[in-house]
Amino acid sequence: MKRFASLALVYFVVPLALHVGLFAADQGTPAEAKAMLSKATAHYRMVGRKQALADFTAKRPPFYDRDLYVFCIGPERLVSANGGFPETIGVPEDTAVDVDGKGLGATARQVTSANGEGFVRYRWINPASHNLEPKITFFAKVGDDVCGVGTYGPSFQNH
Repeated sequence: MKRFASLALVYFVVPLALHVGLFAADQGTPAEAKAMLSKATAHYRMVGRKQALADFTAKRPPFYDRDLYVFCIGPERLVSANGGFPETIGVPEDTAVDVDGKGLGATARQVTSANGEGFVRYRWINPASHNLEPKITFFAKVGDDVCGVGTYGPSFQNH
C-alpha cells in the first residue's frame, strides 16, 4: 500500500502540481499588466499615435506577452489598437460588452476621466486559453486614446 501511495504521488500528484504551476507562469500578473501599460504609454508619447497603435496591434513583445496585450479606444469611440483581437480594429466601443453586459469602452473612459488612469474588473475571453475568465484591466489616457492592459484569472483578486 505504501508503494502504491508513492507511485500515485509520482505519477499523478507531482505532474498535476507542475502543470498548475506552469499554467500560472503562463499568465500575466497585475504588476506585469501595469508595467506593460506604462511601457505602452511611454512608447505612444515617444513615437506618436499612428506608429504606437500599429506596434500595439502587431502582437509582438513588449506589447504582447502570453495573455497580456495592449488595446486602445480612440476619440471617435472606435477600437484603435488591439494586440489580443486585431480583428476588432475599427469596431465601435459599444460592441465591447462583457458577458455581464458591462460596456468596456464607456467604462474605460469613465475610470480615466478624473485623473487619467483607473482599472475595471469584468469577465472576458482569454485569447491564450480561449476560455471565459475573470479579468482586471488597467487603463490610461494617452494622447487621443484610452489604452488598457489586463490580466486574466484569480491572480488579481487581492488587487
